[in-house]
Amino acid sequence: MDSKLYFHFDSPVGRVYVAESDGVITDVSYKPIIGVSEKETPLIARTIIMLCEYFEGSRKTFDELPLNPVGTEFQKKAWNALLKIPYGETRSYEEQAMLIGNAKAYRAVGNANSKNPISIIIPCHRVIGKNKKLVGYGGGLDVKRFLLELEGN
Repeated sequence: MDSKLYFHFDSPVGRVYVAESDGVITDVSYKPIIGVSEKETPLIARTIIMLCEYFEGSRKTFDELPLNPVGTEFQKKAWNALLKIPYGETRSYEEQAMLIGNAKAYRAVGNANSKNPISIIIPCHRVIGKNKKLVGYGGGLDVKRFLLELEGN
């Protein structure tokens, strides 16, 4: 039985949906989470407070949140590398691929990033093109630009 629950809030980048299952955050999404009951839990409420602090500029990390993004082993490796990109910094897809030990896997890394279920907290918005151009983001390039500017990029 899936005990996943979600709740939403309105942010500066639009409506954001936060889901948890069994005491871990599984999703932070710009799209509704289908087939899941809507209920605000203490963990979801704490996550929303932290995201609001992030949008206000007073929070730079989410280290204390228990995360469990669902994906393949490769995707999890790529998402772990995202967590190593400091607030206010960016990396290219190639640099992220090097972090996971395979510089040639930059396209696969980009694909994994596009499936990141925990946006903002697992900061795929911090990955940009090798030429420093903004490319691909599930929330749209305007949201990516907003998040990078919020972080001082």
